[in-house]
Amino acid sequence: MNRSRLKTIIGCVTALALAGCATRSVDVKPAPANPADFQSWSCAKIDAEIDLIQYRAADVAYAVDARAGQNIVAIGVGLAVFWPALLAMRPNGPEAGELAQLRGRFDAVREAGRRANCPYSPSVMAASRAAEMPIAVGERLVYEERVGPRAPLVENTLRVNAFRRDEIEFVLEPGRGHDVQRWRQDALGNVISGPPEMLRWERLLRPDMKLGDVLSGHMSLPADDSLQIRVRGQVVAEGPQTIAGRRFNVAVIELFGDVRHADLNSRMEGVIVVDKPSGTLLRIELRGSQHDMNLLRRLVRIEAHR
Repeated sequence: MNRSRLKTIIGCVTALALAGCATRSVDVKPAPANPADFQSWSCAKIDAEIDLIQYRAADVAYAVDARAGQNIVAIGVGLAVFWPALLAMRPNGPEAGELAQLRGRFDAVREAGRRANCPYSPSVMAASRAAEMPIAVGERLVYEERVGPRAPLVENTLRVNAFRRDEIEFVLEPGRGHDVQRWRQDALGNVISGPPEMLRWERLLRPDMKLGDVLSGHMSLPADDSLQIRVRGQVVAEGPQTIAGRRFNVAVIELFGDVRHADLNSRMEGVIVVDKPSGTLLRIELRGSQHDMNLLRRLVRIEAHR
């Protein structure tokens, strides 16, 4: 953990400890779970369950934080759940109970993995999962893109640079100048970081998305901090589909958004299509009255490593 991240977490915990709340963090204790319940599981299944537990814990913490208006993400982005900081957010009621169950299950699954000598790393993607990914390190994903309703179509390329437990890192090609531009997304397809002029969608996509599921999150354009977008979505289709000559298990999500740009308010609609196992973006199309909200990006081909 880097020093700035640690200082942020310590600051979050201290501030919340001083604030006081209905349920103290020390009262949110793990609900006991039995590691024997998972002894028949494979290492791959244990690995996947650990990720699902941490994603759900992150969602609960994010909801608590958003409602309290603290503007603190004590656990960061991705799967690296820092449980003491999460519990120090002082959830109460059903959320405290759910976090207790999640923490108890997390501890039990981890213990089952240790008893079975399953390898575990908080940063390295499991080899079994990497082998099942529909894309590979070194491959180049070529997108056809248009920003603005009348702009010409251009091609942008993302080269798969690294698989990590909780993210995929891409490098934009060709790079501008001597600076390497990276696009990082979590394992679900939410954007962690990227060039400031590229639109991001954050905390929108969820684990195990199913037909009819309702989602919510936000979008941002770091180059324009006056642009704020709250977005909602619903999974309207899912299933296998061949795109750019590659087989994907897609989720098609219809989007609706409220856009605030400086003093202007408007609406946005569109669709985003992602591969559920990897979070790979297959298509995004947005339409709105503001120029920034007219975007088309679709995967047209995948090129082998060269």
